[in-house]
Amino acid sequence: MQRRLSLWHGSWLLLALLAGCSSYAPPEVLTGLSREALVARLGAPDMERQLDVGTRLEFPRGPRGHHTWFVYLDAAGQALRAEQVLTEQNFSRVTVGMPQDAVRQLLGRPSEVQGLGRSRGEVWSYRYENHFCQWFQIELTLEQQVRSAGYGQPPECMHDSQEIIVP
Repeated sequence: MQRRLSLWHGSWLLLALLAGCSSYAPPEVLTGLSREALVARLGAPDMERQLDVGTRLEFPRGPRGHHTWFVYLDAAGQALRAEQVLTEQNFSRVTVGMPQDAVRQLLGRPSEVQGLGRSRGEVWSYRYENHFCQWFQIELTLEQQVRSAGYGQPPECMHDSQEIIVP
């Protein structure tokens, strides 16, 4: 009886966890949903940008999340589509000299921002879904332009070479 009871509670816990994850991404069928319905589902957007026709809501799922969702609304405030923007394709669009605001419009808010020594600028790091333990990093100058961009290893993936792990 005790075992059945713990399986029962475990099942409810798993179901509750799955339900909590449901607000992580936009609903699969979002066409026609109102801005209010999206915000009720996903929470307040990090940024709202006015476009030529309509609006774009930005939903980064950080700092440890691996997705940033852009949801496009028409002029009436109804959802048209959503896209996950932290992709290799978008990272390849980041070029040396690109303004900081253009990076922000392409990728949204970074997962982490670190200042560089001697006031040389800062590094923006983006966690994203991949098969390796890596993130995409952009080094920005004091003039708020891309100095360099590439892939790095986040702190949680670095291992001290002196550390000995005993099973």
